[in-house]
Amino acid sequence: MSVDAHKKSNGNGNGVVLPTHRLRLNPSTDHKPDSYEDLQSDFSPLLFSSLERYLPPSMLNLSRDAKIQFLKDILVRYSPEGERARVLKHKEYRQKIISNYQPLHRELYSMHAENFFVPSFLKAVNENTEQSFRNILAEPRPGIYVFEMLQPHFCEMLMSEVENFERWVHDTKFRIMRPNTMNKYGAVLDDFGLQTMLQKLMDEYIRPMSRIFFPEVGGSTLDSHHGFVVEYGVDRDVELGFHVDDSEVTLNVCLGKQFYGGELFFRGVRCDKHVNTETQPEEIFDYVHVPGRAVFHRGRHRHGARATTSGHRCNLILWCRSSVFRELKKYQKDFSNWCGECLHEKKDRQRLSITATKLELLKRDGISAS
Repeated sequence: MSVDAHKKSNGNGNGVVLPTHRLRLNPSTDHKPDSYEDLQSDFSPLLFSSLERYLPPSMLNLSRDAKIQFLKDILVRYSPEGERARVLKHKEYRQKIISNYQPLHRELYSMHAENFFVPSFLKAVNENTEQSFRNILAEPRPGIYVFEMLQPHFCEMLMSEVENFERWVHDTKFRIMRPNTMNKYGAVLDDFGLQTMLQKLMDEYIRPMSRIFFPEVGGSTLDSHHGFVVEYGVDRDVELGFHVDDSEVTLNVCLGKQFYGGELFFRGVRCDKHVNTETQPEEIFDYVHVPGRAVFHRGRHRHGARATTSGHRCNLILWCRSSVFRELKKYQKDFSNWCGECLHEKKDRQRLSITATKLELLKRDGISAS
């Protein structure tokens, strides 16, 4: 049922009429959201808490039930029923793993920033200004940012934890879900207990950067994530085909180990309509992985991975998503502020318009002179 239908049917059935407002673009930063930990839903309680800050001011003081009904309607609209059923099934699957798997490095499961990140990255996040981030970033192509991020010890510890999880999977003959449809090796970190740590990574360390560098794709409104590790080598996945991520913003950090090849190749940012259009020469860029170093880009930035020709390469991937952006995107038709092809088409229209105006002026001047 749509929000309009809710209004016509007197709201949520409890006499509360739900407004037909959309979510706000900017959050109410001083608003403390309700707790939704006890909520039985197809969606994460963290998602409700995050979205509540984006409710219209008139809704912030409504009952929790009224807010839940409104937020569910928003979430349902961008999450199909089949997807919700999959999420519920995945939640049960995840709980089964967490109940049985014994972590090897428990310190990974809480955020210990001083032990995880290099000092330069921590300093930039603590200062939290555009200049502090630019001091540590390189931007080899527009919209592709590279910076030193993870300490070697953390990289080793995370790879060791993943290897321990995979041994447990093998020994117990537990069938696990791989990170995505393209990778046959690797593991979803959220599935064996790292969800809270990764959510904090996104909220406190990634969102401050994406707010500055990717505001046009929901960089300031990131509220959910999909975190996983991928593995490449001659006995694993070798390469990764040309694709876009199911994210607004992607963080990709090489963990190690010793390897050759595996370069990322980027080919321009595209919206859904233009995802298969030609690549412009200035959009071509190849990136070479270095352990501990992060590459940060829009999820819609088309890319792939070349073959890892020897050794073993392991990467941490965090897909960061914004339900606010996905909701607002439904009402947009022009994405020229981030899609390269939309921008190209817009410039073509402007050139044609200018040319037509010049011709019209010349025509008038010619008539006037005669």
